Amino acid sequence: MYPYDTQNQLTQLLAQQIAQPTLNQTMFTQEVHTPKVSGRPGAEAFKMAANSDVLLLDETGPYVWFAKTDSAGYKTLVGYKITEIENTKPEDVYKSLEERISKLEEKLNGKSDLTNAKQRKSAE
Repeated sequence: MYPYDTQNQLTQLLAQQIAQPTLNQTMFTQEVHTPKVSGRPGAEAFKMAANSDVLLLDETGPYVWFAKTDSAGYKTLVGYKITEIENTKPEDVYKSLEERISKLEEKLNGKSDLTNAKQRKSAE
């Protein structure tokens, strides 16, 4: 084998590695492409192929459009309003649990019995 052939083989091997990305590269470099439109007219004007669907982000407000086309390419639009999900704080959860527990304890201890006992002590 000539050194020239070895160099040619190495060049071909490097070219194959560059052309075919590794598994890690394809897994971590994917991006989410979200087309943006301006209101319903922009969503209606958005070009789509037949038998396809897409979510379109509206730049005019907190809206998203679900656009779907049938086999003839006719588009159907459905608009949705986007609202932020409120994260509950752990303190709020604990406060509500404490309130519920205290209500249950009052029922179990018999609040009326305690008031009756206090009334008897004050009468004596």
